[in-house]
Amino acid sequence: MKKIVLILSIVFLIGCKSKTLVTVTVPVPEEAKIIKLTFSEVSESQKDKAYELGKRVLMTCNTSKFKPFNESEATASVIKNTTEERLTKTCIKFRQYYGTFKDLQLIEIYKNNSDQTTIFRYKALYTKKIANKELRVSMNQENKVSSIKSLDWTDTFQNK
Repeated sequence: MKKIVLILSIVFLIGCKSKTLVTVTVPVPEEAKIIKLTFSEVSESQKDKAYELGKRVLMTCNTSKFKPFNESEATASVIKNTTEERLTKTCIKFRQYYGTFKDLQLIEIYKNNSDQTTIFRYKALYTKKIANKELRVSMNQENKVSSIKSLDWTDTFQNK
């Protein structure tokens, strides 16, 4: 009986031996990377345009009037999706939780090499101190808004 218990214990220990884990690192192609830019690497006119168009969207919450984007300011998909009705729904929620929109503060600028867009990361400032919202304005190579996103603020950039 003792021999059977000893043999089973040895077999059990051999069976429980940990497996070797092999990790493989796959290099990310250079063109797929998102890199952080300094403010001086982006033209003032592009920074001003991103600021004005982003502010126009959030000011809708204060004025209840939205001047639609035109073809020289935004891509067709942004023009189609940024309607006064959609903004009104969002603004009702934002005003209730965050108060009146005050301004945008440019925090960071990134370059997405996969689609050649420049991402402007703004902190949206509201009257209520609990407001921690981010507005991302992406500009394509033609200097048109290719996307506008509102997110909860995080101190680090996360590509969502």
